[in-house]
Amino acid sequence: MEIRLTMSLENRGGGLKLIMKDCSCSMKDIFITVEGGASWLYQGLVDAFEDQIRSAVEAAIKKKISEGISKIDSSLQNIPKEIRVDDIVSLNVSVVDDPRLGKSSIEFDIDGLFFARNQVLISSFLQNKSRPSISCNGSLKMLGMSFDEEVFTSASVVFFEAGQLHWVVDEVPDRHLLNTAGWRFIIPQLYKKYPNDDMKLNVSVTSAPILRISRKNIVVSILSDIIVNVLDGNKMIPVACIATVVTASGVPEISGNNLAGRLALEDFTLNLKWSTVGAFHMNLIQGVMRVFLNNVFIPHLNSHLRKGFPVPIIHGFTLKNATILSYDSRIVVCTDIISSCSRDLMPM
Repeated sequence: MEIRLTMSLENRGGGLKLIMKDCSCSMKDIFITVEGGASWLYQGLVDAFEDQIRSAVEAAIKKKISEGISKIDSSLQNIPKEIRVDDIVSLNVSVVDDPRLGKSSIEFDIDGLFFARNQVLISSFLQNKSRPSISCNGSLKMLGMSFDEEVFTSASVVFFEAGQLHWVVDEVPDRHLLNTAGWRFIIPQLYKKYPNDDMKLNVSVTSAPILRISRKNIVVSILSDIIVNVLDGNKMIPVACIATVVTASGVPEISGNNLAGRLALEDFTLNLKWSTVGAFHMNLIQGVMRVFLNNVFIPHLNSHLRKGFPVPIIHGFTLKNATILSYDSRIVVCTDIISSCSRDLMPM
């Protein structure tokens, strides 16, 4: 028996559609042996209708194949075009062009950008960019996913525009940092004007953080304003604003089915934007700010980054033995997958 099957996998409106273009089944010979008391009679009938039986079997096989292709296509149509991350942002996973077929693999591109959940889903990125092939450095993994740095930049833009990149700091590991007494030798005029008053810090990121990926490292630049407030009785009085530029190194990680990460402080610069307690040199507070950035600022960011965002895989599967590789302007996740209902590796 010989079966020939021609199919195409195409992008239809941001989804994948499997189309059966041709299916043929050819049986050169069919042998049916009948046994029993009247086998001589039935065997004669079988031999007489051999061509009709062969045609019926060929038709039944083609029908089953067609039904199977339809079921697979129906499953592909049910793959969502967006993944909800939280109440603010979703990930656009709509397909942007036709898949590319290799000898033993299928490669296709998704938009991959984050967008605000109150916006209309519009694909706008990857179809306009050159797309290098995914390389796992010879590792035999079932699935490879490439994430351009623009993917992460789109997330920071959405959260920034949604006003999520600011917070009030009223608790720190070292309580002296939030009382003017702890600053009496650093900024004497602050302590003189507001002796032993508690403080709060308003931290506001002033532009969307910028992420750059290279083969050597991942660097994140964060610009923010830190407003120092003094709690004088029932009043919260702003006394100074310090502009900061923080440079941090990033490490991507896989957490379950999420791509997460963590930051470590590399360097920072300070600039006094305004003050109501007189001018003071930034070199006087370098040490205090380094403690604040290491113990409060970076840990706060990491508490969100370690949650990560879901990677675009089919529902019901889990990543296993994932590795992350860095290239210029992108990272690649190479992984096996397992069924969520079974611990056995599932073929793709």
